[in-house]
Amino acid sequence: MLKEKLRQYNIILASGSPRRQQFLKDLNLDFTIQLKEVKEIYPPQLIGLEITDYLAELKSSAFTNLNKNDILITSDTIVWMNNKAIGKPKDKQEAFDIFKELSGQKHQVFTSICLKTTEEIRIINDTTDVYFKDLSDDEINYYLDNFQPYDKAGGYGIQDWIGLIGVEKIDGSYFNVMGLPVHKLYTELLKF
Repeated sequence: MLKEKLRQYNIILASGSPRRQQFLKDLNLDFTIQLKEVKEIYPPQLIGLEITDYLAELKSSAFTNLNKNDILITSDTIVWMNNKAIGKPKDKQEAFDIFKELSGQKHQVFTSICLKTTEEIRIINDTTDVYFKDLSDDEINYYLDNFQPYDKAGGYGIQDWIGLIGVEKIDGSYFNVMGLPVHKLYTELLKF
């Protein structure tokens, strides 16, 4: 249905995330992947969704030569807790410290999507509340030793082992926590 509606467009996904790429495949969309290096730096006064909105649009600004029938999709996801963004951990110690902070607490996952054409820029976003159980040091270390926390906001993938054993509940979209609120992207793409 969506593929037919968008047949005259070239969909460009500007993301190296295998999860985001799979979501577009699951929507049965034809798309290309184009990556451009962008320094993900945002003004310090931004909070919450303002950060992901800003970064999603910043990523789209690297694409200056779109064609008339191109739809560019960029996005950004952060974990938000205690009024601060928790990014991707740089090393095992930082990842461990993040999990100690998330353990037994609620945090929020914010994702923003920027849809850019030669005519307009649209930004949509979503928020999901995630509740972690109390995680033992052994559970945290097992995850860090056996999985890849370093390419994910907050250091975890909800679809990974730590999500299976550690997430007690979520309020909102599961797929948003994975990095893309697919239901909102689908609805927005239908408007083209």
